[in-house]
Amino acid sequence: MDNKKVSSANKDFGDDKVKKPRRPMKKKVCEFCEKGVAEIDYKDVSRLRRYVTEKGKIISARTSGCCARHQRQLTVAIKRARMVALLPFKGE
Repeated sequence: MDNKKVSSANKDFGDDKVKKPRRPMKKKVCEFCEKGVAEIDYKDVSRLRRYVTEKGKIISARTSGCCARHQRQLTVAIKRARMVALLPFKGE
């Protein structure tokens, strides 16, 4: 049994493929900063539902486009709304 090692120079990596240049992602703008919302209210369920998935998870700031300050306020508001039974803990 011959245990010969194949050098990495002999492997074919498919160098014939041409990579397409990526376009930079469009910067998302915080909806709350645009509208001038000072504080996010936990009783505003219609607005909070946009930031919760069907399974009940809170959407990340990267996905929603919220700034860090409003994302923290949003998280607290969603958790408070869940405790008062305005929003479900788990999706249906």
